Amino acid sequence: MDSGNIAWLLTSASLVLLMTPGLAFFYGGMSRGKSVLNMMMMSFGAIAVGAVAWVLVGNSISVGESIGGLFGDPSTDFLLQSSFVSGDGEALIATGFGATFAIITVALISGSVADRMKFSAWMVFAFVWVILVYSPVSHWVWGGGILSDGGPIFSEDWFPQDFAGGTVVHINAGVAGLVLALLLGVRKGFGKVPMRPHNLPFVMLGAALLWFGWFGFNAGSAFAADDSAAAAWVNTTTAAAAAILGWLLTEKIRDGKATSLGAASGVVAGLVAITPAAVAVDPWGALLIGAFAGVFSALAVGLKFKFGYDDSLDVVGVHLVAGLWGTVAIGLFGTTTFGAWDGLLLGGGLGGLWAQIVAALVTIVYAAIATLIIGLAIKYTIGLRVSEEVEISGIDLAEHGETAYEEAK
Repeated sequence: MDSGNIAWLLTSASLVLLMTPGLAFFYGGMSRGKSVLNMMMMSFGAIAVGAVAWVLVGNSISVGESIGGLFGDPSTDFLLQSSFVSGDGEALIATGFGATFAIITVALISGSVADRMKFSAWMVFAFVWVILVYSPVSHWVWGGGILSDGGPIFSEDWFPQDFAGGTVVHINAGVAGLVLALLLGVRKGFGKVPMRPHNLPFVMLGAALLWFGWFGFNAGSAFAADDSAAAAWVNTTTAAAAAILGWLLTEKIRDGKATSLGAASGVVAGLVAITPAAVAVDPWGALLIGAFAGVFSALAVGLKFKFGYDDSLDVVGVHLVAGLWGTVAIGLFGTTTFGAWDGLLLGGGLGGLWAQIVAALVTIVYAAIATLIIGLAIKYTIGLRVSEEVEISGIDLAEHGETAYEEAK
């Protein structure tokens, strides 16, 4: 990379890192007043343990010499000693960029466990999950593993496309969030007592910061200030805007009102859906992906009440559903302008669609099994859930010794 591209990647990494504090505001505003600090602390805690896990061994597992296509050799660049001692600036900024992705991915999961997970359990979970779940899946897709171009289960012509993390980030986090929510059980009063967002301006601010940071997420994934980055920027904006309209229209038809929470959630749903497809589709494809993501996620967030799982802040409804849609939609709308192959609706046949579906299913299965094992290990050692008394009185005071407001309710 020349100095201009390195500067762009440094900027992009900083933008992606900003997304996690932005997520803290987004999730914090959606929480109840007595748990807002705990919710925000989970995001900041993810930065702490995620960065350490990545520098120690996560980066090596992700991009190190492949072992059977399943994971990179953990000793490749342990504690970054190889790239740091050699003064390899390109490798170091690539590592830093990768760290911000690992951090935001595990932070996303926290929205499923609001109000009831021990902070100590969360910190242990986040550290282990980055190493054992995020890093191997990252290797599969971006490190030459089983879901990459040239992987052992795909042909030279048809292989999965995931530009910035539909499988690695959003499907991965969405499945993990569902598993943790099931392990923890529902909050006291779930489905009976209103659990409304306590601060909608926080939610809007968080959505704005996420949108801003997402340009580093998607356009930065080009690893250069080039035509692909430009395409990713335009498609990211188009999909997010269309998703707002899709979500608000669904709300208006269903409930008679278009809400600020819906607008903010629509932003995130559109951003999630376009992440894997940022350069694989043209603006028409981005428009359709975003609009349908808004509709699908607006409908999906209510499934938790129908099926009885307490996904507190709709990680499943937004990240898993929109992530799945965006990943599969490449097989429909993909184009070779910047992407690898044409999708079904552009005359490309079923090969690309099949590759996208297989990649999504493999990620779902592994994320579910691995997260379940990690969650059960923590549950039967230090414990996952706070006591009922703590949950009722407020997790902020019990876990952190402070409250966000003088009279938090």
